[in-house]
Amino acid sequence: MDIEKIINDLDAIGPVYAKAEAHRVHYTEFRKSLKAILMNEAFELGMNGIKAEAYAYSHKRYTKCLKELAEATNVKEIERAKRDSLKMQFEYWRTTQANDRYIKDRV
Repeated sequence: MDIEKIINDLDAIGPVYAKAEAHRVHYTEFRKSLKAILMNEAFELGMNGIKAEAYAYSHKRYTKCLKELAEATNVKEIERAKRDSLKMQFEYWRTTQANDRYIKDRV
């Protein structure tokens, strides 16, 4: 097991994970703003209440935002899984090292 590679990979994945999470949060928050913008647009077109909300939710810009949010969430989860895997490999290495030291001390 190449511990240096694991540590380097953990270091490298940090910024990638952070960027993916930032995109996910951005699209989550932007979705709310976009809904408000589209509902205002609907009100200006003479719609009200449920019709305005339906207009906003079914609008091409809103559905595009949802697709981007789904993609951002997917990328974030993939990066999280990679990070978690690297952490488990590191912990395995640490445990192995501790066990080896224990055995050497007993012999």
